[in-house]
Amino acid sequence: MSSRKEIHDRVLNATGKQELMDAYKEWADKYDADLIDEMGYVAPVIAGKLLLRYIKNPGIKILDAGCGTGLVGAFLSENGCTDITGLDYSQDMLEQAKGKDVYQSLVQGDLTQTLDIERNAYDAVISVGTFTSGHVGPQALGELVRITKPGGLICFTVREAAWIEDDYRNEIARMKKGKAWTALEEKTSDYIQKEGSTCKVCLYQVAG
Repeated sequence: MSSRKEIHDRVLNATGKQELMDAYKEWADKYDADLIDEMGYVAPVIAGKLLLRYIKNPGIKILDAGCGTGLVGAFLSENGCTDITGLDYSQDMLEQAKGKDVYQSLVQGDLTQTLDIERNAYDAVISVGTFTSGHVGPQALGELVRITKPGGLICFTVREAAWIEDDYRNEIARMKKGKAWTALEEKTSDYIQKEGSTCKVCLYQVAG
């Protein structure tokens, strides 16, 4: 059994999907305790609070894209949201999310590909901890726009190192210029407190 640090490093430095899934398979049942209790992973609450500030009706359809073990879904559910779908590539993480009993449905899907989801399917999409090193790159942002209704909200975090390495700034600027969305909030925030990492927390409204 790998240590918490060893698994975390494997997740961040994975060079392929299978390597990443193998790491998550080993980590799934200890993920919440390790990240929340031991490492101070605050991004789910910070992003969740930001989205909630802009939601007028808690009954809207929300997709938790890259839901992992369901940390974001649990927070949104605790704060009144009732129609949340969780999507993740790791079946092991989805099994952990299922145990929280906060999702209307759970779907396995790959954010680096076109999702098997209709256009304009959701009122809001939130994605926390997914746009990071070794996971999903900025090209997936267009897919989030595709599945969000006109006027809908997209809230996501990007780990600071990935923001720089993968050039999110240019992709986001391109989408703004193309009028795919408009920025409501963009800020730098704590990500995992005990490792001193930060992230960009972004909220956009889809054109329409």
